[in-house]
Amino acid sequence: MASKIEATLALLKPDLFANPLAIARIEHAVAAHSFRIVSRKRVVWTTNDAQRFYAEHEGKPFFARLVTYMTSGPVYALALSKPRAISEWRQLIGSTRPVQMRINRPDTLRARFGLTDTRNSFHGSDSVQSAVRELELVFGPSAYAKFTAQ
Repeated sequence: MASKIEATLALLKPDLFANPLAIARIEHAVAAHSFRIVSRKRVVWTTNDAQRFYAEHEGKPFFARLVTYMTSGPVYALALSKPRAISEWRQLIGSTRPVQMRINRPDTLRARFGLTDTRNSFHGSDSVQSAVRELELVFGPSAYAKFTAQ
């Protein structure tokens, strides 16, 4: 029996969008880990868009910095699919602390491309519920269902 296909939102944040060579390397890593890119899109967020996307972090000390960062330039959004896409994408990018990743897991994308805890270069959905919400915010209604149709 085949594993159920999941979809996840992968965001390459503004510092990466400005670096085409980095994007090519990341897309190579995505393919090497058997993810399917089912959709991709350049996104320019307003302050309201970023606040809505990261609403779960409102009130936390880093929230304003995160919103400023995410509105500082275009973001490259990828909808990725495969069995266990959510957990495997999060494994590939590593934790939100790039400096720790350089020491403990230098093979992760955040170790290779992340700058700081806030400017960590990537986003990955943390659950199916988050993936549904986030993919629909970026790619429109029913995006998760479309991207997981086998």
